[in-house]
Amino acid sequence: MTDTSRLSFKEMCAKFDVTPRTLRYYEYIELLSPEKEGRARFYGPRETARMTLILRGRRFGFSLEEIRQWLLMYAKQGTKSQFETFLSLADRQLAELERQRVELDSTIEDLRALRLTATKEIERG
Repeated sequence: MTDTSRLSFKEMCAKFDVTPRTLRYYEYIELLSPEKEGRARFYGPRETARMTLILRGRRFGFSLEEIRQWLLMYAKQGTKSQFETFLSLADRQLAELERQRVELDSTIEDLRALRLTATKEIERG
């Protein structure tokens, strides 16, 4: 009978749509600590929760080192300190994302204007 609360290496890759190389790297930099049985790796609820947080952090633009420090802080200093650190990181990242959005909006408008110019040139023939 298999333990349904644990995922194999292959199942973990499939569940989170990551490559084996990515999963091994996250283990190497100590973001994940799977259980090992011989050469096999198994990921329990703690590791799947950490993987969810890692991928969410990456989606928000945090570096792996920031994510690693945040996860380590949680283990050592408790929830309040973790949230304070997260708030600082989140404020910085929100400001950066807002800056990128302004830049992207400007780029989109420039491209639309250029496209409109090209369309008018085509119509003039």
